[in-house]
Amino acid sequence: MKVSLPFESLRLENGLRVFLHEHHAVPLVAINIWYRVGSRDEHVGRTGLAHLLEHLMFEGSEHVPPGMFDRRLEDVGGTNNGSTSADRTNYWITVPAHAAELALFLESDRMGWLLPALTRERFEAQRSVVINERRQSYENRPYGLAWERIHAALYPQPHPYQWPVIGWLDDLRAITFDDVRDFFAVHYAPANATLAVAGAFDGDRMRDRIESHFGAVPAGPAPVRAHAALIPQAAERMFSIDDAVYLPRLYLTWATPPSFAEHDAELDLAAHVIAAGRASRLYRSLVYERQIAQDVDAFQDGGQLASTFSIVVTARSNVSLDEIERSVRDEIVAIARDGVRDDELEAARNVVATAFVDGLRTVGGFGGRADLLNLYALLTGDAGSLSRDWERYRTATRESVAQAVRRHLLDRPPLTLSVLPRGGTGV
Repeated sequence: MKVSLPFESLRLENGLRVFLHEHHAVPLVAINIWYRVGSRDEHVGRTGLAHLLEHLMFEGSEHVPPGMFDRRLEDVGGTNNGSTSADRTNYWITVPAHAAELALFLESDRMGWLLPALTRERFEAQRSVVINERRQSYENRPYGLAWERIHAALYPQPHPYQWPVIGWLDDLRAITFDDVRDFFAVHYAPANATLAVAGAFDGDRMRDRIESHFGAVPAGPAPVRAHAALIPQAAERMFSIDDAVYLPRLYLTWATPPSFAEHDAELDLAAHVIAAGRASRLYRSLVYERQIAQDVDAFQDGGQLASTFSIVVTARSNVSLDEIERSVRDEIVAIARDGVRDDELEAARNVVATAFVDGLRTVGGFGGRADLLNLYALLTGDAGSLSRDWERYRTATRESVAQAVRRHLLDRPPLTLSVLPRGGTGV
């Protein structure tokens, strides 16, 4: 399979890097901006700022009153969204081609003129929304505190992946109006952002439009990012928590190489073979054949500083997690010793290839063409790394996958978390 994502690039005087990808298959234009700021750029005591600002960026700017951002896009048939991770915050707008200038205006106005419109009332309202979101997604959701506990243990201080993207609850309550303003002033500026535009547009006219809307935004400072080195776990750590659940669940996790580092792609392929999907080894064994598990999953969750390899198994009622864990560890040993079969490797590669193709089918949204340009710019420094990304998977071999499993999963102790039904009943 050959994949490509041709683009032109330019840099405005204020430091904003721009990537332009013309694609005239459908009359749509995607405006996609990534700020190089995420939860890793916060600090203990003030976590959750990046995600809170993601909310506030939709609450109006100096020339766009509250509620009008979405309404003006809806009036032309546009859609938009945003998200925050440990490494970045992104926003995207997809509109009919004739409305591209509206999207550029809306995006540039909240980049350059958010603070004049930010009030204490809007700050307090959105902080309450985020606190409620955290309660729904963490404290009040079955198994909701598992990943928070895992990351806190897997990435100890001073590593900035320790806290959840949404922030600690006490920190959210402690955030002040001035904290938010100061955080925005440091991180949400052209010099700390990349803009990707993909779709049906004329390149010369689009460059003029971008200069017109974004060129007047002050460059802002160039913030220094957290780059804490990961210290591999020296000894195995096991812990458990009681939760209001009915079925016990087992998590085995490892801190693994960052995105695009050596063995990152091989571990992604290994996850597909081990437990990602119903044809995977553990799903067939634990769910279908032995019927001791309700669900199985595995994944390599890539990050800029480190990745997290996880195997998660939900046991059936009255099944011991010790039995589940032995089966998981036996499978890791088998792959490290014998490798994966040719058909397994090819099946895993086909899943990855499908994801590549799916991303290229759309110009906008999460994972679309514009999003991919910004993704590669962040992770590799080169927005044109699509073919390089696929090449990692294409050239992976049975031995390279086995070597990755040996080095990062077998030879390094995992962090093991058991979530057990509270009081033995789950209620």
